[in-house]
Amino acid sequence: MYILPPDEKLGLELKALAARKNVLRMIKAGAAGHVGGALSIIDTLTALYFKVMKIDPNNPKWAERDRFVLSAGHKCLALYAVLAEAGFFEKDILDTYGSLNSKMPGHPDMHKLPGIESNTGALGHGLSIGVGMALGIGVDGGDQKVFVAMGDGELAEGSNWEAAAAASHHRLDNLMAFVDRNRLQISGPTVEVMSYEPLDERWKSFGWEVQIIGAHDMKAIVESAVNFPAVPGKPTCIILDSIKAKGLSFAEGKVEYHYWKANQEEMAKADKDLTEIEARLICKGN
Repeated sequence: MYILPPDEKLGLELKALAARKNVLRMIKAGAAGHVGGALSIIDTLTALYFKVMKIDPNNPKWAERDRFVLSAGHKCLALYAVLAEAGFFEKDILDTYGSLNSKMPGHPDMHKLPGIESNTGALGHGLSIGVGMALGIGVDGGDQKVFVAMGDGELAEGSNWEAAAAASHHRLDNLMAFVDRNRLQISGPTVEVMSYEPLDERWKSFGWEVQIIGAHDMKAIVESAVNFPAVPGKPTCIILDSIKAKGLSFAEGKVEYHYWKANQEEMAKADKDLTEIEARLICKGN
């Protein structure tokens, strides 16, 4: 059973902060973006890319790599931010976000940036893609793992549940799905738009091993992802209790920041918030 040491936890928290700064950098470049979901999932992506997954930024197509699929493609600011921080491409590309012919469009494009495994953003498709990857790895006799990040709002798409049933049927214990449960989608609270609560029981009914953890608890994220499969022969679903736009005090938990058109005053507040978070982390490290 792996336990994350305190010094490594702090290091990952600082990496997540750097990724949040990258998100703001892109928002400044493009003047707008889907910030809410990006900041609710970014701690998980940081944990995966800097601690959990077998990857090689210098060889993105390495055959033995683990795979990551961002099903909720509109959260791509988080993926771009973490890939840049991990060294998959030069950070100055972040400054092209929102511009014509940018390598970083509004949804991930595997043909434009290294490190992106699949085009996503047509919601509800990512888990099906992940199931196919996990099946293929098993057929080839590999030991790679597949991680899929989903939004709670996209669970209304029926293709998710077809994929969930297939994963259980084929005993894909090399597959882990994260559900970013920030409880908000573009048109309001998820339970009002289309409720799937109790969410853990629904996934269990499809034959998955389920855990509920805090989405901004780096220790819990890493330990859940490293210590899987929790049950051999079962795919694993991690339900992340998250806060939309986590890290921006004026935006946290507000549906209007699902997509943010930033003004100068808000951007100044955002910079101040991240500076204060950095100060607290540095103080904790000392």
